[in-house]
Amino acid sequence: MEQKILIFKFLFLFFIINFSILAQEIVEGNVKVIDGDTIHIGKNKIRLHGIDAPERNQKCFTSNNEWDCGKESTNSLIGLINSRKVSCIILDQDRYKRDIGECYINNLNINKWMVQNGWALAYRYYSKKYVEVENLAKENNSGLWVGEFENPWDFRKKN
Repeated sequence: MEQKILIFKFLFLFFIINFSILAQEIVEGNVKVIDGDTIHIGKNKIRLHGIDAPERNQKCFTSNNEWDCGKESTNSLIGLINSRKVSCIILDQDRYKRDIGECYINNLNINKWMVQNGWALAYRYYSKKYVEVENLAKENNSGLWVGEFENPWDFRKKN
């Protein structure tokens, strides 16, 4: 009897895991970039999973010079996408009813690219997936790491 229960539990877990994988929604199409970590594909507003980019109006500093790092981050994402079709795997939904997704141009992970090039930070509160590439961007003084900046989550709290 215990063996039957174990087999039943195993099969139940197997089907639940496979169903959740199959149930993942994929959204693809042409993109409108909102900022460095948010895009629209059709009616879907998608927040890029595991990353946090500066707000559009956020400023950063290099050698006491102020620069529009929020706009630079947004423009970098626009330049990367460059009218190409994007596919996003929807992982969840946030409290603002935005889809949370990992997005790709062909096999290029956009989320990872933004962090790797210093235009977004690994959003450790939600995922540690991009911490390693953030460290590389920091070592290479890429993007935001060329100077000083306030973490986007701290900037939002203040403003």
